[in-house]
Amino acid sequence: MFFVLSKTIGIMLLPVNFLIGIGLIGAALVPTRFAALGRRMMGAAAVLLAVIAFSPVGNLLIYSLEQRFPPWNPAHGAPDGIIILGGSIDPDISLAHQTPVVRQAADRVIAAAELARKYPDARIVFTGGNANLVANDAKEGDYAGELLERLGVARSRLTIERESRNTVENAEFSKKLVNPKPGERWLLVTSAYHMPRSIGLFRKAGFAVEPYPVDWRVGKLDELFIINMAMDGLSRTDVAIREWLGLVAYRLNGKTDALFPGPQKP
Repeated sequence: MFFVLSKTIGIMLLPVNFLIGIGLIGAALVPTRFAALGRRMMGAAAVLLAVIAFSPVGNLLIYSLEQRFPPWNPAHGAPDGIIILGGSIDPDISLAHQTPVVRQAADRVIAAAELARKYPDARIVFTGGNANLVANDAKEGDYAGELLERLGVARSRLTIERESRNTVENAEFSKKLVNPKPGERWLLVTSAYHMPRSIGLFRKAGFAVEPYPVDWRVGKLDELFIINMAMDGLSRTDVAIREWLGLVAYRLNGKTDALFPGPQKP
């Protein structure tokens, strides 16, 4: 049920979808006796969409997520394993073209391949199924192995988890598959903005991982107030709000122990 709600109500609450919906409802009211209300709704939706598109609000929201965890420090030595969260490969389009198709967050896979070369004894685990509410049998994991092999990772090193549909299942299924032993050190590779939610869920699952953030969407603090291209502003705001909604929903549902997970104190 949680998965279904996240793919329905959760998507409807994203700013762009929500405001377009408000505007459409307003347009539907114009021919009725509620025409004045309809026009106000359309005007408000248009203004708010413009604010999101051209203001730094999306940058600021995503910056706070991305800065929650610092870059990984290799000084502590080689990891025993590397977990790569799915979200890069589109399984449905990959199935249609019979080849891995990376549509977003490519840094997750690229960074994992780089880490695999740097640490040849580390186990490599990819976790990702199909996150679509209505999905066919295509799984992201089915194409991840082929893609990582193309990037130089030996198939013998790879463990693929292909059933998870969201981050909480990534954490739970990966732990069952890996069965990490006490004292082992595992890296978690995912987008920097996605790291707080991911770390919170892995901690709750009892899988101690070290954050390895990649795929940053914004730069330094003094760069956040540069005027966006409209699509960049809309996209970043949606990405950030999706993460914040996820953090709140998972905390309320008891799937994390903190609203905004951060680095653990030494």
